[in-house]
Amino acid sequence: MVLQKGDYILLDYTMLTKEDGKVIETTIEEKAKEANIYDPNQAYGPRLIILGETKIFEPLEEALLKSDEGSEVTVEVPPEKAFGLRDQGKVKVVSIREFYRAGKVPRVGDIVEYNNQRARVISVSSGRVILDFNHPLAGKVIVVNAKVVKRLTTDEEKVKEIVRQYLPRLDMSRVEAKHENGQVTIKLPSEVLFIEGIGTVKFRIAEELAQRFTDVKKIVYVEELEVSREEQQTQQPQATQEEAQQAQAAAQQPQQIQQTQGGSSE
Repeated sequence: MVLQKGDYILLDYTMLTKEDGKVIETTIEEKAKEANIYDPNQAYGPRLIILGETKIFEPLEEALLKSDEGSEVTVEVPPEKAFGLRDQGKVKVVSIREFYRAGKVPRVGDIVEYNNQRARVISVSSGRVILDFNHPLAGKVIVVNAKVVKRLTTDEEKVKEIVRQYLPRLDMSRVEAKHENGQVTIKLPSEVLFIEGIGTVKFRIAEELAQRFTDVKKIVYVEELEVSREEQQTQQPQATQEEAQQAQAAAQQPQQIQQTQGGSSE
């Protein structure tokens, strides 16, 4: 069945510039390594897209709405529908002294903050710095190769993928989700307890779930901790009992001696 707005899908994609074929973003780890843009701090894998809601390039969404699970699409996105047309008015010249006063030495290629805007340094010479406030990909045609990996059909699948957006490095095979009778229950592995700011993360997940599922009145989190004891520890109660018997016998022995001594004195 053809996808439609409101569908939850998992999408793998690779974005590159048409001009030189340079990969600028991908959800596929192997492709990132091939293109030398691999980031070990990034969690790779298909992205959750809610058609009609998630902000994606318009030509890509149009192509997806003609596709189905397992489909592969390739679209070209013109500059005006990608990162905008290049505007020469956004290229400005400033004095290098302004950087020196802030304790900075500008270099070509640096991304700097100037008047609360991000800009790229494209030239430094004769006491002047030329800043480009255009997006680095402005004016470029973007090619997107994408594959609909899966269409999510159950609420449980949707809840788990929403959780994955906020906890991308969590092993989803260890996460359980249930949505019934106006309640969403999410069972998380114990390692989430060590994630900094996990309380805030869980609150944001709950906010989004309440927005996505209008019948939900309660969201319950369950963190399960497995307790494992070594064989030696399981034998410990028996050893303790034996020790207790020995201690009791030792305690009784002095008492018997005292009684015997007491009887002799009479």
